[in-house]
Amino acid sequence: MSRFVIVAATVFGLVLGAAGSAQAADTKEVFDFYCAQCHGTAGDGKGINVTKDFATDPRNFTNKEDMAKRTDEDIKTVIRDGGPSISKSPLMPPWGATLSAADVDGLLAYIRKMAK
Repeated sequence: MSRFVIVAATVFGLVLGAAGSAQAADTKEVFDFYCAQCHGTAGDGKGINVTKDFATDPRNFTNKEDMAKRTDEDIKTVIRDGGPSISKSPLMPPWGATLSAADVDGLLAYIRKMAK
């Protein structure tokens, strides 16, 4: 019986580990698809859509001081409800109807990592 528990726990741990890696890959794909066009693949605010005529500077997620001013709830709100929801640019679209709560949480964690 104890041998079965050890084997089951090991298999379960491998499944969880694989799922965690898949989640990280999925989050990067979500970021690259929805966010990188403006915020850049490195999160530096220099995405391919940002030209000299772009009406605003997208948030630079790699700026630790600036990102420290934003709460997790602010970031999640702006992802879900767009820039105007926290008095920021209307060019930041709302993704709440497109992204799941898990996607938003994943993006929050991914963005926070960029500021370290």
